[in-house]
Amino acid sequence: MDRFQTPIPFHVSAKSQSGIATPWIAEASAHPTPLTVSIPREFGGSAPGFSPEDLFALALENCFVATFKVFAERSNLGFELISVNANLEVDRLPEGGLGMARILFGITLEGASNADLAHRVLEKTSRGCMILNSVKTEKVFQFKVA
Repeated sequence: MDRFQTPIPFHVSAKSQSGIATPWIAEASAHPTPLTVSIPREFGGSAPGFSPEDLFALALENCFVATFKVFAERSNLGFELISVNANLEVDRLPEGGLGMARILFGITLEGASNADLAHRVLEKTSRGCMILNSVKTEKVFQFKVA
């Protein structure tokens, strides 16, 4: 039995004035603090702020953390700290154009109550995160249980 009703709506919005170097504001209706977003320098931008590429990588990375926390709780896996570092690579795609070609995750789990269970939960998370499963970007995981 599901713990929640689907579909679940999430509303976001963005507004910007013209100019490649002009940052803009993006908001999620459930959060009071807007984000400043900008085009990265690599694509001709110069304004400070999160780039769409940053937000894409952060969405994947934080979905992993959230999913791991849920799976760890349901598996009675105790841990002290999960650390995730990710490197997103924008590259030319085989079908043409630029895209989010691959993301490399370095994941360290500290203070796990059971190392074997921790590895199983990490692997399950890599296959069970809904945002990771929603993108065609190649995903590479390196797990370390300390």
